[in-house]
Amino acid sequence: MKTGTHSLHRPLATLRTARLPFAALLCAALLGGCAVGPDYERPTLPTARSYAAQSLPDATPSSEAQRFVAGKAVQADWWTLFESQQLNALIEKAFAANPTIEAAQAALRAAQYTVQAQRGYFFPTIQASYSPSRTKIAGNLGGNSPGVQGNGSVISTTQNTPASQGGTAPFNQPVVYNFHTAQFSVGYTPDIFGLNRRLVEAFEAQTRIQALQLEAAYVTLASNVVAAAIQEALLRRQLELVDAIVADNVRAVELVSRQFKNGYASQLDLSLQENALAQARQLLPPLQKQLEQTRHLLASLIGGTPDQAMTETFTLDSLTLPRELPLSLPSDIIDQRPDVRAAEEQLHIVTAQLGATIANRLPQFTIDAAWGGAASQFTQMFWTSGKFFNIAGTLAQTIFDGGTLKYRQRAMEETVKQTAAQYQSTVLNAYQNVADAVYAVHSDAAALSAASDAERTAKTSLGLMRKQFQRGYIDRLALIAAEQNYRQSALALAQAQATRLGDTALLFQALGGGWWNKSLSR
Repeated sequence: MKTGTHSLHRPLATLRTARLPFAALLCAALLGGCAVGPDYERPTLPTARSYAAQSLPDATPSSEAQRFVAGKAVQADWWTLFESQQLNALIEKAFAANPTIEAAQAALRAAQYTVQAQRGYFFPTIQASYSPSRTKIAGNLGGNSPGVQGNGSVISTTQNTPASQGGTAPFNQPVVYNFHTAQFSVGYTPDIFGLNRRLVEAFEAQTRIQALQLEAAYVTLASNVVAAAIQEALLRRQLELVDAIVADNVRAVELVSRQFKNGYASQLDLSLQENALAQARQLLPPLQKQLEQTRHLLASLIGGTPDQAMTETFTLDSLTLPRELPLSLPSDIIDQRPDVRAAEEQLHIVTAQLGATIANRLPQFTIDAAWGGAASQFTQMFWTSGKFFNIAGTLAQTIFDGGTLKYRQRAMEETVKQTAAQYQSTVLNAYQNVADAVYAVHSDAAALSAASDAERTAKTSLGLMRKQFQRGYIDRLALIAAEQNYRQSALALAQAQATRLGDTALLFQALGGGWWNKSLSR
C-alpha cells in the first residue's frame, strides 16, 4: 500500500469512499492503533535429550582418543585445532577474497537498506513542484483564462463585435500567455492498523536471515577449505604409496623376466606379473587428476584462478587430529545452527506478512495537502492573490472484491502453517546431522584403530619376510608380495586417517561452526 499520494489522486481500487474532516483523521493518526494479526511466537519444537538412543562413550575407542566435552563452547576459528599454519593462512585468504562472502555481505546491506526504505512510510511524503507553461487560447473559445492577475492585468480573449452593432473586427482575437505554478504537496497514510509495522517487522526478519546466511557462508567456506586440504593430503599419500607399489611391481617383472629367460618361470608367470604392473600403473592417472582438481578447487575457494601458484601444500602428517571435541546440548542447536535460525526467521516473516494481509482488509486512511502559488508572472506567484492551498482526508474501505483479500489472508494462514512445519523439519535435520557426525567420529576411531592394527601387522610380516629373504628361505617374489601387502594396508590406513579428520571437521560444521563466539576466538 502506498502511504504518500498526490493531492489530486484518490484510491481507485475501492468502490466506496468517504471524506472526513482533517482534524478527525489527524486525531486517528495520533492515536496510532495497534498492529493487527498474530504476534510471532516460537512454536513447540521436537526435543531431544541426547544424540543417540543409547548413550555414547565420552571418548572414542582408539590410541588417539578424542574426548567429547558436553556444553563446551564451539570456537569460531575451529579449524585452528588442526594445528596447520598453512591451513589457517588459506582460510584467511578465502575469507578475504572469495566472491561468495562478498555476495552475502552485499545481500545483507541490501536487506538493511530495504528496512530503512520501508520505515520511511511511517513519515509523510513531501514533494515540491514548479510548472511553467505557455498557452494560446483560441479566440473562438472565448472567456478569460486564467482571469484577472494580481497586478490587475486581465488575461482573456478579445471578443469580436458584430457588424450589425458597428463592429469592424473580422474575427475574435486569441490570447497567448505564460503561467507559473509552484506548490508543496504532502501525502500521509497513518499506520492505524499496523500494516506498515508488520511489513517492517518482516523486512527486519529478512535482514536477520541475510546476516545468518553471511555467517553460514563463512562456516561453509571454512569447511570446504578444510575438506579440500584433507583431500589433498590423502591424495598425496595415496600417490606416494601407489608409486611404491608400481616400483615393487617393476622389480617383480624384472625378476620374473630373468627367471623366464633362465627357464625358472613360465610365460604365464611373466604375463601375470606384467598384468599386475599394468593394473598398478592404472591407479596413478585418476589420483593425479584428483590432486590437480583439488588444487584447482582450493585456488577457486581463495578467490584465485587455476593458473595462480599456491605455496600451501598439505600432507596427513601436517594435520593434527583435535583431541577435545565440543558437544553442544541438543537444546542449544536450535540457537547455534544458522540454517535453523534462518528457518525460524522465515516463519517470523510469514507471520508478519499475515498481519499485513489482515490489516489490508481494514479501512485505509490517507491525508493529502497542497500549498502553493499560481500567476502569469514568476514574481507574482506568492502574492496574496496568487496563493492557494487544499487539504483533504480520505477513508476507504473495500466493500466487494470477489473474495480476493479474504482468500489472500487464508492463503497466508496456510503459508504460516507450512513454514512452521518446515522449521520443525529443519530442527530435526539439524539433530540428525549432529547425531550422524558424533557417531561418525566414534566409528572412524574404531575403523582407524583396525586399519592401524592391519598396517602394523603387515609391517611386522614384511620385516620377518625380509629376514627370511636375507637368509635364503624365501625368494624375491614372496618378498615383493609382502611389500605390496604392506602398501595396501598403508593405503587403507591413510584413507581411515583422512576420513577421521574430515568427519571431525563435519562435526564442527554440524554444531554451527561457532560463529556466535567470534569475540572469544579473535
